[in-house]
Amino acid sequence: MHASSDSDLLSAIGNTPLVDVSAGFAGQSRVWGKLESFNPGGSAKDRTARAMVADATAKGLLHPGAVAVESSSGNLGIALAREAVVGGWEFHCVVDPRTNQATLSMISALGAVLHPVREPDPETGDWLTARRNLVAQLKEDLGAVNLDQYSNRAAFDAHDQGTMREIAEQLGHAPELLAVAVSTTGTVGGCLRHIREHGYATKVVAVDAEGSVLFDGDRGERILPGYGAGVVTELSTAVSPDRVVRVPAAAAVSAARGLARATGFVPGASGGAVAYAVEQLIAEGAAEEVVAVFHDDGRAYLDTVYNDEWVAENIGGAL
Repeated sequence: MHASSDSDLLSAIGNTPLVDVSAGFAGQSRVWGKLESFNPGGSAKDRTARAMVADATAKGLLHPGAVAVESSSGNLGIALAREAVVGGWEFHCVVDPRTNQATLSMISALGAVLHPVREPDPETGDWLTARRNLVAQLKEDLGAVNLDQYSNRAAFDAHDQGTMREIAEQLGHAPELLAVAVSTTGTVGGCLRHIREHGYATKVVAVDAEGSVLFDGDRGERILPGYGAGVVTELSTAVSPDRVVRVPAAAAVSAARGLARATGFVPGASGGAVAYAVEQLIAEGAAEEVVAVFHDDGRAYLDTVYNDEWVAENIGGAL
């Protein structure tokens, strides 16, 4: 029996807590953290996967026995692997060497087939481009469905009707400022749509990686997975944040560790970038109340972001 019900694991997606993490930041601003790690798969990508799968199922593209292939830096892979179990279809996940081993192990534990790319794209040097090229090949070879998280606007629905609606309801009002890490831009795009359709005055800050090409960024090396992109995603062309803050890997690592030790919440790599951006915004006096969306937590990053040897070897600099 593969039909979803109101009481299966997927029904636990959403309604994640909004908690006060002001202790992690200097100054008098109130900072709230939307903790997406409380989704069953441990990340905001559970919302994205649920929306994309529901849309594809309604269109007859996904059904028991179908095959799907998707590129992922990690979290969406876990989410879709779980969706495949519940839906009774087969999932193939294309990953690259930056994906955390714990994440790869989780995807495999859920029965998905991993397809690692071994080399970046020869023309651009970008891993995401290489992943997407392999997805196109596997889609043809396997006769598979590709949900394409980089262009699928069901992601906007997930974060419009889910993430941002919840934030406004939990606060009892719209926040003054919202900080969201970007990669596909599904989360920030959905939040922006909700804000603008409801006439909120909330300013939205997209937290991007140094080396990311999103929002006219300059291409460069990106060490940490989870934020930034090596291609201009189709979704991002429909997204206009009020501001973009680009965060280097070393700053993200330092901020992640600082937030963990100040609040007890251990953020992932993108969460560290968000924490750094919020620090800068508060120092500028940008807002008295900030909501920071933390897409996941640090459990999959204990061997990287929170490992001194890994950081020294791959990023360097003082922490």
